[in-house]
This record gives sequence, C-alpha cells and structure tokens, in this order.
Amino acid sequence: MLTPAQVAEMLQLEVDEIVALVLDGRLRGARLGSPASWRIEAASVEDYLDDQAEDARLHALWRESNAASFPELWGRGRRGGE
Repeated sequence: MLTPAQVAEMLQLEVDEIVALVLDGRLRGARLGSPASWRIEAASVEDYLDDQAEDARLHALWRESNAASFPELWGRGRRGGE
C-alpha cells in the first residue's frame, strides 16, 4: 500500500489529485489507521497507467482517422473528363 504522496510523486500529480482519483474510483484505496489516512493499492497504480496508455492509443487512432481524406479511404475515382 502506498501513500498519496508516494503515488503523486510517481505520477507527477498533486496529492489532492491522487485523492480525487481514489474518490472517482480510478485508483483503488482506503482510509486506514487512526487517525485515518489514505493508502492506495500499488496494483491499482499500474492499472491506472495501463488505462491511460490505452486512452492515449485510442485518441491517437481517432486523430489519425480524422486526418484521413476521403480519396485516401475510397480511392480517387474518376472526375469529369479524366
């Protein structure tokens, strides 16, 4: 189990952002001890990074598909007197 500060350093984010990711369910964690403090599962950090990489891959594919022109997709065809 990692502290929010450790995870923040790993991900180069602020501690508040890490707690928000836990509250959003994007990282798995729990409040432990007395007084209670957040602890985050190390495996969930790996899962989060995998999800971020997949999102980046999908966005890149989307941008690539938007950049393709119709002639590139369906051929040039014949125009007018060509």
